[in-house]
Amino acid sequence: MGMPEIVTVGGKSKAELRELLRSACVELNVYAETIFASELFTVAAAPRQVRIAEVSVEELGFPGGAVMLDISAKARELGLGPCPSELGPFLRLAYMDQPGVTGSLSGGGKAPEGSVTVVSEPLSADDEFPKGFYLRKVNGVLWLRGYRCDAEHVLAPPDRLVFARL
Repeated sequence: MGMPEIVTVGGKSKAELRELLRSACVELNVYAETIFASELFTVAAAPRQVRIAEVSVEELGFPGGAVMLDISAKARELGLGPCPSELGPFLRLAYMDQPGVTGSLSGGGKAPEGSVTVVSEPLSADDEFPKGFYLRKVNGVLWLRGYRCDAEHVLAPPDRLVFARL
């Protein structure tokens, strides 16, 4: 099946969404838990559909990698923009057959192998607060993970990103 092209977001409370993830045996890291616990993270009351596209940094025209500001500007030229912040959990639930990897959970300061980062507007300008979500399947376990980075962080050419189609 692969990643869906359309994801329905909203229509659930944060508690309901968290329970759906728990029921689906999706693991969260401490950064994802931090996002869920924050008042900055909200879920729209009314469900709506979001058309998405998955692309690599290199496919966007950055064979040497790039910072998110440049990546986002190029994506916008191609009709792609940030996803709603709640897309990460809903995409995780809709994308249960993500290809998996064997190994460590940590990426050591870069996007881990097999991960897909959901591009959304940061909930906080504070670099200590997680910037958003990424999806992984490691050792057979589905993960919804939060991540932190600053504006100077260079994403590598093979890094996979999910944008909303504008």
